[in-house]
Amino acid sequence: MSGARTAAYRAGFQRGGIELRQSLTSFWDIWGAAGPALLAVVVMFALRGTTVPGTAFSLGSQAVPGILAMNVAFVCLNLAAGLTMDREDGTLLRAKAIPDGMVGYLVGKVLTSSGMAAVSVLIVLIPSAFAFDGLDLGRVSSWPSLAGVLALGLVAMIPVSAVLGSMFTSAQSLGFVMLPVMGLVAVSGVFYPITGFPVWLQWLAQVFPIYWVGLGMRAALLPDGLAAAEIGASFRPLETVVVLGVWAVAGLLVAPGVLRRMARRESGSAVAARREKAMRRPM
Repeated sequence: MSGARTAAYRAGFQRGGIELRQSLTSFWDIWGAAGPALLAVVVMFALRGTTVPGTAFSLGSQAVPGILAMNVAFVCLNLAAGLTMDREDGTLLRAKAIPDGMVGYLVGKVLTSSGMAAVSVLIVLIPSAFAFDGLDLGRVSSWPSLAGVLALGLVAMIPVSAVLGSMFTSAQSLGFVMLPVMGLVAVSGVFYPITGFPVWLQWLAQVFPIYWVGLGMRAALLPDGLAAAEIGASFRPLETVVVLGVWAVAGLLVAPGVLRRMARRESGSAVAARREKAMRRPM
């Protein structure tokens, strides 16, 4: 590894550490990372008396792992939003001017996103453990399984977020992505067992990583008997690893090239044009 690349990685870790500390000391950053999931937990707490079809298990408890997966996906999407904003204010242009500066920039963003995702999972999981009966947190395998699914899910979803951030030139235009993402969350078994949906929706959900992260977290946090509510009456650990692994490999192969092309298009005139356009937006 060249000296410039080593320095870029070192600078990226330093940048990511600084940004993560700043985010962890900001109430609004923490609320933005965990607030929507906490609100979803409150809603499911109101439904704790409702049971999963065919079982005596609380639907609210069954939904907690899916809510965690949804929250991880939304935290990963923050990377896309950060990329678009940094394009507007010239941060990416400055990174491009430094040898391997884009490498350091991305390392910092990935570290920040991963750290916030892990913290948000703990913020949501700890009160949920007291609010819901049935979460199987006492098993020796629960926490390592949860950590493994979280790590693999982040590797699968962060490159996708980076590609999305490269495709849109403003945070406002990126907002159009949220509607299909919310629809995908709705059919991915987050709030209700996916087996209750039409078969074609079940197949659609299984194409994307959100469903598999949720399934892996259900395997880690729920009793084995709840596998009966899943497709094939199984938590399918092997399929979870394979699908998330495919998304991770594909993202790591595609994202660097997309980001390099985006960086090559950055120029002082492009940044100035985006700033002028942003200033003309209605408040």
